[in-house]
This record gives sequence, C-alpha cells and structure tokens, in this order.
Amino acid sequence: MSALTTFFSEARNSAANVAELMSRGRGLRLGVTGLSRAGKTVFITALAQQLTTLANVAAEGRKNPLPVFRLAAEGRLISGRLEPQPDDNVARFAFEDHVAALTGPDRHWPQSTRQISELRLRLDFEQRTGFRHGPSSFVIDIVDYPGEWLLDLPLLEKSYAEWSRETYQASAGAARAPLAAEWRGFCVGLDPAAPADEAVARRATELFTAYLKAARAETYALSTLPPGRFLMPGDLEGSPALTFAPLPLPEDHSIASGTLAAMMERRYEAYKSHIVKPFFRDHFARLDRQIVLVDALAALNSGPAALRDLQHALDEVLAAFRVGRRNTLTRLFRPKIDKILVAATKADHLHHLSHDRLEAILRQVTARAIARADFSGAKVDVIALAAMRATREAAVRRGRETLDAIVGTPMAGEKIDGEVFDGQTEAAIFPGQLPADPREAFRGDGIAVPEAEADVRFLRFRPPVPTFGADGEPLPAPHIRLDRACQFLFGDRLS
Repeated sequence: MSALTTFFSEARNSAANVAELMSRGRGLRLGVTGLSRAGKTVFITALAQQLTTLANVAAEGRKNPLPVFRLAAEGRLISGRLEPQPDDNVARFAFEDHVAALTGPDRHWPQSTRQISELRLRLDFEQRTGFRHGPSSFVIDIVDYPGEWLLDLPLLEKSYAEWSRETYQASAGAARAPLAAEWRGFCVGLDPAAPADEAVARRATELFTAYLKAARAETYALSTLPPGRFLMPGDLEGSPALTFAPLPLPEDHSIASGTLAAMMERRYEAYKSHIVKPFFRDHFARLDRQIVLVDALAALNSGPAALRDLQHALDEVLAAFRVGRRNTLTRLFRPKIDKILVAATKADHLHHLSHDRLEAILRQVTARAIARADFSGAKVDVIALAAMRATREAAVRRGRETLDAIVGTPMAGEKIDGEVFDGQTEAAIFPGQLPADPREAFRGDGIAVPEAEADVRFLRFRPPVPTFGADGEPLPAPHIRLDRACQFLFGDRLS
C-alpha cells in the first residue's frame, strides 16, 4: 500500500477503535480463521455455547467443563451472554442455526465459513487484580473469516510477475504437477506478449481455478492456494477482478501495454485493490488476538508433501499478521495482534496418547513462523484440540491384545477395511499412533493418494449425540483442550 493510503487507513482504524472502546468498554477482537475444513464454525459455536452456559454449571450440579480456564476454575464468572451485533455492515454469526444443526434429530456439521461474520459475547465476572476489584465486564467480539482470504494478504507485497512466477513454479512440484497438467498445457501455447484476448483469459482462469479446487480436495489436502476468492467467488463470480491467471513469464520479461500479460496484471492489481485491501483495512487490521485452525490430520492422511505444503501456507499466514506487544496507545491507534494460537483440530479422531504428538507435529510445522512472530514480541502457541468431541475412548480386546480405540459414528460413506459406514452405526476405530519424532511425518515425497479401495487413516465422524438441560436447551458437548485455548486467549484479561 502507498504511504498515503496507509496513513488514511490507520486514521480510519484509529477512529473506529476509539468509538468501539467507548461503546463496548473493556474487551478484545478475536479473529478466528482456518484453512479448508478446519472447523471454524464448530469452534466458534462451541466456544460461545461453553461461555454462555458456564455460569450455570454449579447451579445445575454439573462438573466444570473448563478446568484450565482460571475464570471458570476460580468460580468468578457471574454470567455470559450474547449481545446484538455491533457492526451494521457485517453479518452476524448464525450461532442459533449452528446449534440447531449440531443437536437436531439429523445432527450434522454446519456449513463452512463462506463470508465474514461476527458474534459479540459479554462476560460479567469478579475481578481480583489491578486497580478495580469486584464486578466487572468484558466483551469478546469474535470475527469469523475464511482462511482462504488470509492467504491473499501476502499478495499485497507481490507484483503480478512475482506471483505469476511463484505460482507457476510451485505447480511443477511432484504433488501439484498432475493436478495442474491441463492448465500448464494450455499455458505452453500462450504468448504473454500477444494482444489481450478475453476468451483466452477466461479459459486460462477456468483451468487455473479447476487446478486450485483439485489441490484443495480431501484426497490431496494442499493448503497454499491463493487467490482465495477463486475458491469462493460469491457475487464476484465472472467479474474481471476474478478473471486472471498466472502466465509463464521469463525473468527478464517486460510487460507491454495492450498485451495478454498486461490485461492479467491489471486484473490482478484490481483484485488486490478491490478485494484484498478492503478486507485488510476494515477487518483484519483491527484484530487484537487470533486463532488459526488447522486440519493437520488431513495433511497427514495425504502424505509428507501435503504436510510441507501446510508448513509453507502457515509461514505465509503468520507472516501476514501485524504482531507485537500491546499497550493502551497501540490498542487505540495502531492495534497489534499480541497473541496467536495455532490449533490442530479434530484431536478426537486420535487416542489421547497421540494428542501431544499431534501438537509436536504442529509445532514442527510452525517453527519458522513462530520464531519470526516471537521476535516481534507476540506470544504464539500451538495446541491440539477438539472444540466438540465426536468420539469417546475405549480399550478393545483383539485376541490376547488390548488395543486403544476411539468410538463414534462415522459419517455416511466413510470406509475402513472394506466396510462402508451408513452414518447411523457406531464403530470402534483403531487410529494407531502418530510418530514420537515429529520429523518422521515429513520424510518422503509426493502425495499418498489412496487407491479406489484403499482407506484413509483418519475417518470423519458425525457430531456427538446431544444432551439437554432441565430447560430443554442443548448442553455444550465434551471437548479436548478448549479450556487451554480459552486461558491462552483471554485468561490474562480476566484476572
């Protein structure tokens, strides 16, 4: 961004931050994002459900579900409630609809995030430290946005030629080349210096988008797939800002006016100006804390190449955050994200003996990015969690052997050992253990593409059977380490 544009953006955000502080009082803006199928919607729903029902736990004789979260452990939460959406131009997170989907007669996972949305949550609690003692209030504005949008932020620092060369080169890797073959074959016959041609641009975009969609598919689980709006165009579908593609540009190529490359470059810049920059200015730059959800099990299913691709994606993601230590002035006039939590979701698909190993693999994946963020003063941590636990553990005897199993209802169509599940029948699954040395997960090349009758290692499960309170309302489902996430993200502000 230009210096003048940056100045006006900072001024606008400063005014918004002052107005926000005046209206809401103490609080923070938590960004929740994640790469494809990481469980953002389920995480936010579970978090809000836990925090809005937590104060009633003792009265209902239930065990504290968040023991590591000190506010809960010390019994200082008075009440938690949802409040009206504060931003009139941003959709409200459909909390009630998602609870209904998860707990209804045909319980199912909610639709994934397709647009930015917000949810405001207010906690009333007893404060015991600082200058103010006694009753206090804290507001958490949860900002939900697709992870694909976050992967677009590095484009702000790249020219069309740079992005084009990087993307074209990456598509030649062993994991991507088969998926990109048709698009790359089409590009071979293109001359970037030829006159601009709308039909050529549309065909190149169509083939490039098909490659991105194939790479994101569960079989391959690749993560570095900008531009993100190509995968979820919404009402921008077919617009010139979404009708461009990389070209195989030589290093010394000079883009001349009126050429195919010039048209692609112009539309790439329009994409950044009209889509990426407004998101950064209006939403991303105002965040205080961030959680990034990652479906590491999908990458592990697909093999070392997918895991390395996830590593590259998280390097790009975490580099996009404006990080650093916060104080009163930065909170008002130049917000910085001072805490980032990277979470490997779906830990309930593993036995608890592998939870620490999943965290170790995620720490290995994020090591470079965490070192960079820590240098800026931000606190970064990783965690393996399941915001809503869909399985339980059991010990199952097989002959003379006792095996550690997880028990749940696999989703319809899931299969293992030749058995295809109907989505109704519970099953005991033996997921095995992750390697004790996280570096083992990165060894090897390519993608472990399953054959027609082969099985993926980690199955998908239906949501757990819900339980209901005396008032008939659904109770929060069990979780894995959601309390640790709460303590890291909010604990220091609720003491």
